[in-house]
Amino acid sequence: MPPTLEERVFEDLLRAADYLLRAEVEVLREEGLTFPQYNVLRILRGAGPAGLSCGQIGERMVNRDSDLTRILDHLTRRGLTARSRDELDRRIVVATITEPGLRLLQTLDGPVRRVHRERLAHLERAELERLRALLESARSPAQA
Repeated sequence: MPPTLEERVFEDLLRAADYLLRAEVEVLREEGLTFPQYNVLRILRGAGPAGLSCGQIGERMVNRDSDLTRILDHLTRRGLTARSRDELDRRIVVATITEPGLRLLQTLDGPVRRVHRERLAHLERAELERLRALLESARSPAQA
């Protein structure tokens, strides 16, 4: 039985994601980071000094199947993040990015941006905007 259009599109999306991510993963590997670790650091940078709870970080991650506790343990051991208990609810652990974590991200900003530009350089701006809109639509189907 030949694949349906939806199956072909799904497979093409997975192949495209793998192609796009491969070069970024190589840049991160040079700094001893995995993509999920980098993702957590970027999320915490965006959160600012207040940080986020583990649940909030998990909601914002690109891939939600990661073991967030293990990732934060590793980043904390490297001094890139810190964790503390919420003052109002001691059951909640809040993670923040440290100065060394911020410096590492600043080091990676240029190389990661270059990878993004290089991997998508063959597409025109209008094509990129249309692709982005289509991908957003695929992630958020209209409620029936």
